[in-house]
Amino acid sequence: MADTKREIERKFEFSQAKSARRGVPDLTGTAAIAAVSDQGTVDLDAVYYDTPDQRLAADGLTLRRRTGGADAGWHLKLPVSPGVRDEIGAALSDTVPRPLAALLRSRVRTAGLEPQVRLLSSRRVSHLLDAGGALLAELSTDTVRAERGEATAAWTEVEVELADGVDPGLLDAVEKTFRKAGLKVSDAPSKLGRALAETGSAPPARPGQHGSDGTAGAYVLAYLREQRDALIAQDPAVRRNLPDSVHQMRVATRRLRSAFKTYRKVLDRTVTDPLGEELRWLAAELGVDRDQEVLLERIQTRLDELPRTLLLGPVRGRLRTWNATRRSGSRRRALAALDSARYITLLDSLDAVLDEPPLRKAAHGRAERVLPKAVLRDYERLADRVGTALALAEGHERDLALHEARKAAKRARYAAEAATPALGKPAKRLAKAMKAVQSLLGDHQDSVVARDALQGLAVQATGAGESAFTWGVLYAHEESLAARRERELPDIWAKASEPGLRAALG
Repeated sequence: MADTKREIERKFEFSQAKSARRGVPDLTGTAAIAAVSDQGTVDLDAVYYDTPDQRLAADGLTLRRRTGGADAGWHLKLPVSPGVRDEIGAALSDTVPRPLAALLRSRVRTAGLEPQVRLLSSRRVSHLLDAGGALLAELSTDTVRAERGEATAAWTEVEVELADGVDPGLLDAVEKTFRKAGLKVSDAPSKLGRALAETGSAPPARPGQHGSDGTAGAYVLAYLREQRDALIAQDPAVRRNLPDSVHQMRVATRRLRSAFKTYRKVLDRTVTDPLGEELRWLAAELGVDRDQEVLLERIQTRLDELPRTLLLGPVRGRLRTWNATRRSGSRRRALAALDSARYITLLDSLDAVLDEPPLRKAAHGRAERVLPKAVLRDYERLADRVGTALALAEGHERDLALHEARKAAKRARYAAEAATPALGKPAKRLAKAMKAVQSLLGDHQDSVVARDALQGLAVQATGAGESAFTWGVLYAHEESLAARRERELPDIWAKASEPGLRAALG
């Protein structure tokens, strides 16, 4: 089994040889540090693994097999934010443990992992303690030797890693003390990053920023790369079952699909349409679990809002049983999709399109001329669907039409968001307006789905000899909410369809 811990740390290096000779200053009295306890010195031997083209290093991930010290074993470090990483550990073995390999699959794919760098470190460890003797942080001074083939490098670095639950402000106080003693925050994000740089083997640079040449194609490709990267980055989070990870991964797939459709005059549809279908498949496989999660949360919230006098029968137990039955295979289905050859082929195909994009003539035009036309096409598509829905009488057909309008609103929103780096405030304002429409229509659709589920729960309760009263109350509440959203739609749409909002795009 793999163990996970949140690592919050800051690395320092001596700014000059004179400072290094003086060594690390005494931190006693810095912030809440009342004592510094020497824990001795340990020798560490770590071999870092990566693909031959260093995909892990390029994304800020590290995978190592380390011996020596109290936590010998395999360690995978995933970036969370600057100075914060999740470290996932597994027992020593000759090959990469399967749980860690799975977390790297979206990046490694069929490339394989090979030893890249060996780091030999002599680590002097001290514990930073508060007045009660509780551990605040661990202070490590590492003398490091890096070996990569015939190339070598050596340096000394100082690392302060917070204990669980300690205020990160302690690191700022330590940094202030260190600066006075001639230590600065390290320029290298990790030991591996420094080792690669100093042995002349740094990973390749990423593509340029948004619209580096000002063309429509440059902006669209930059946006697609962002979404591709987000999809890949969310893969390990989904496998770890982290909150909101499935949702974020689905959003990335939807944004990719929408961009392929919206910017079909920029990229050849004969290439991107098949990719869009594969993205649809992936979103559907991920969606089984996510949709049930959203539905459960909605019904639980509604139950929590009811007075106790309206909770008749074992409603919470019935809800748990219903949810367990519906979700029993959903997570397995999502993970099976991520483990499939079809998924890896999809990722490789996305890379191929971004590496050698099938650009059309419009891709070479100026972004400010090409992108507004694409955004406004999606806007007009939404306008048609909203008009169709509002013209229908209340009922099933109108619900279906509003759902189609919701999907169109989402696409229009994504189109405007993708164009914002090129078009600025007008596109940002339109995206905000589209989001408001999408949110209202989304709440309406969630109510439709919830009513169907509540009806099923009422049937199950009745069949088990339980009262169906509470499920009926919730059904009536959702029906009333949906009607309210339908009444609100004309006003929301009026604001979203202001002539000035569209005209500002050009």
